[in-house]
Amino acid sequence: MSQAYQDFETEGRRLAILRILSRRNEYSTNEYSLRDELAGAYAHNVSRDKLRGDLAWLEEQDLVITQAPRAGWIVTLTARGSDVAAGTAQVPGVARPRPGV
Repeated sequence: MSQAYQDFETEGRRLAILRILSRRNEYSTNEYSLRDELAGAYAHNVSRDKLRGDLAWLEEQDLVITQAPRAGWIVTLTARGSDVAAGTAQVPGVARPRPGV
């Protein structure tokens, strides 16, 4: 798989994470539910390690907040993350939503 395709896939997965969170009550979910929806609705079947890597990266960019209780990570969207999910702000490393989607 080419590096360009891997970057494309990673950027799309990060956008999908933000969009999932933007539709959740209180803009928050746990990593298990997030992983299930990524696989079911977006066809991104990823390991927990890869998902946690994406979440850590998104947190470094101030797009999400993660909490790590014993049972699994809890992820909450930030205001900046909401702007990126809606396409009103851009962050290199996160795909832009297509118009009308």
